[in-house]
Amino acid sequence: MRIGIIGSRGIPNRYGGFEELAEQLSVRLVKMGHSVFVYNGHRHPYANKEFKGVRIIHKYDPEHRFGTVGQFIYDFNQIFDAHWRQFDVILQLGYTSSGIWQWMLPKSARIVTNMDGLEWKRSKYNKLTQKFLLRSERWAARHSHLMVGDNIAIEKYLHDKFGGQAVFIPYGADILKSPNPAVLEPYSIQPGEYNLLIARMEPENHIREILSGVKYAASQRITLVMGNLDTKYGQELIRDFKDARIRFLNAEYNKEIVDNLRHHCHLYFHGHSVGGTNPSLLEAMACGATIVAHDNPFNRSVTDENAYYFSNSDEVSHWIDTVEKDDKTLQMIKRNTNAIREKYNWKSIAEQYELVFSQVRI
Repeated sequence: MRIGIIGSRGIPNRYGGFEELAEQLSVRLVKMGHSVFVYNGHRHPYANKEFKGVRIIHKYDPEHRFGTVGQFIYDFNQIFDAHWRQFDVILQLGYTSSGIWQWMLPKSARIVTNMDGLEWKRSKYNKLTQKFLLRSERWAARHSHLMVGDNIAIEKYLHDKFGGQAVFIPYGADILKSPNPAVLEPYSIQPGEYNLLIARMEPENHIREILSGVKYAASQRITLVMGNLDTKYGQELIRDFKDARIRFLNAEYNKEIVDNLRHHCHLYFHGHSVGGTNPSLLEAMACGATIVAHDNPFNRSVTDENAYYFSNSDEVSHWIDTVEKDDKTLQMIKRNTNAIREKYNWKSIAEQYELVFSQVRI
């Protein structure tokens, strides 16, 4: 098959979940014998035209100049170019800024769209933007031959709302095989003596509730907060939580560092609430972290009973002061890593996408 992947910032991954999916999937599909093309923004640090057998198509992406408007232009450039590539299948990652261009998708290709989470519910967007995203979701569903939900709860939502044209295929993660505590030295922390929160600084990630729980807990363990602190919300959090036990750090993209921070922490906080299967949750499971997650259907469908859940800051404080690495916690960690091996591994996920691409062409 000749497969095009649009909607990410590009590969190799330098940003987030869709980029990791594009990289892991495209490389494996090439090994399976398919011809795969991935679109990259023109400013992506990887300038070559091929990556591990995957063809890279660089297109103008002015997001650095125009912000959100630039994302719409980048999506237009990808979809316009796809008309001349004679793809058998196009995998579209998300719809937030590509929804208005759905009518331009080439009629000769079968369109499979990973619908991500409930973007229109994100509190960072104003009411007008939320209304647009709800409509964009409908446009993407209408022009897709098949929709992919990365979470059972998302797949059910898509099926109930748009009919039987949705399937569940999760994200994946790689199990940390060789932990290295030396990675912690620059942070002046010891294994098991700190808690960790890694997230984009957005209200729906419940960072404020988590940090309030830290503030009022009796425990003296520090909590590292890692993310995009230069945003307005990030600056508000830094201003509001001046506590010796809370240490703010800029986002880190070195996988070895992040994986070891997750593995060696006492508790890993996951506050995401409106996405599907958030990649960082799977990565925490793969690293053997003890997870304290926001209580919602998306997180529960992934971790089941193998996490401690919170709905408010009081519950965060409770878990900080009571959870220890006892037999119960160690069994939870073991079941999470087994879930990564058996369900959330990239090899299986690539095979599921290949099957879906083959079936959608029939």
